[in-house]
Amino acid sequence: LQPQMDPTGGWTASGTMGKGGGWTATTVAAGVAQKPLTGKDATVTGEVIDLSCYLQLGKHGAAHAACGSKCIAAGEAIGLVTKTGEVYLAMAEEHDLRRDGKTTFRKAAADNFAKVMTVTGTETSVNGIKAIYVQGYTM
Repeated sequence: LQPQMDPTGGWTASGTMGKGGGWTATTVAAGVAQKPLTGKDATVTGEVIDLSCYLQLGKHGAAHAACGSKCIAAGEAIGLVTKTGEVYLAMAEEHDLRRDGKTTFRKAAADNFAKVMTVTGTETSVNGIKAIYVQGYTM
């Protein structure tokens, strides 16, 4: 599926929050018995999607914003689809804060569904599934 070429607000992000790169201390501590997989610092720009509706029905864009925002707010997986069609699973990086619902990333994604977001953090890939663990984002 190709992303909407002109997401709400266009392909340029503005505003900033957070930092980028490397696994945080809470992630390293969570993996005391097992080291985190190798990750690399990354920046990804894409349209905010909910992976459930996107992968099941191909839904994204402004026409799906009301539903997609609700899906993300209710806990469905957050995704980013790039201008070239790459799909990333996007999650807050800090393990303990993510686990305990104490990050702002989910709300930011729900509030900005179908808009372009640029995220910085740690990228990893397992069996073809791309993920970015978000430490900072711009709208």
